[in-house]
Amino acid sequence: MITAGVKAAARLVMALALVMPIASGQGVGVGGGGSVGSGVVAAGVRAVGVGVGGGELVAVAKVAGVSRVPGEKISARLDRYLAGRAGVATAMVKDLGTGQVYRYHAGERLITASTAKVQILMALLLRTSWKKLPAGVRRDAEMMIRYSDNHAADRLWLRIGGAGGFTAAGKRFGLKHTQGVPGDCLDLYCWGITKTSVDDQVRLMAALVSERSPLKKSDRQQVLKLMGAVVDGQDWGISAAACEGDRVALKNGWLKRVSTKRWATISVGLIRSDGRDYAVAVLTEGSPEVGYGIATVEGVAKRIMQDFRKCRA
Repeated sequence: MITAGVKAAARLVMALALVMPIASGQGVGVGGGGSVGSGVVAAGVRAVGVGVGGGELVAVAKVAGVSRVPGEKISARLDRYLAGRAGVATAMVKDLGTGQVYRYHAGERLITASTAKVQILMALLLRTSWKKLPAGVRRDAEMMIRYSDNHAADRLWLRIGGAGGFTAAGKRFGLKHTQGVPGDCLDLYCWGITKTSVDDQVRLMAALVSERSPLKKSDRQQVLKLMGAVVDGQDWGISAAACEGDRVALKNGWLKRVSTKRWATISVGLIRSDGRDYAVAVLTEGSPEVGYGIATVEGVAKRIMQDFRKCRA
């Protein structure tokens, strides 16, 4: 949640967000990027066909008895949808059970806004397990994730060692493109303008359900519990792609750029159904209004997920 007193779309009743200037090299681009994305293939999964779509290579995977994700078809669908919309978008979905993955403009590096708060919490729990944290710190963690409280995030940012601690924790989770930004941005620290990739965000989400995660199971479950209980008005985003009965754990972010008056709108998390976990990340920048950005994020998530599985009628 990042600026002050901005009226959002109907589903985001009133958002307080942090208005930040664009730091050097943080400009908003328009359009996709001709970058290369490759499938992350699970054990027992073999990569098949590479299709061209959305200005980049999209690699897909195949498992015995599991239909191939139609990368070209999804990319064409997204290209048509985004052609008439402002800004730039990047997205990724990974079926954590089969290893099948789809990427759209994966080479883009966009800002996290408040989605960085998940990594702040995970960095905190690498240092001290949830049960051993003081009550006030646990309260800050709840406020940061469920209510997207910026000042709670600032306090925890300092507790994890600021940008250095944030980046070090990311490396333990296998992140490659996400570096903490030191210093102050107006009245808050600069976690909100951290640049990241959809690959990194999916890696982070996968670490919440993986037995190989550096986080203990009880701490992973606590993060998921908080992400599954965000307050009404902040539960938009990848949840739009969920089927009835699915469990969704998410964190959203929205930030208005002072220099461009345009919004970054982001949603990352897990869609969990019938023993299957889908890690989903959609990042956008350049929307004229936050509600417009929410619509873009949701439109992208739905257009990808419809080819990963079908909702029951």
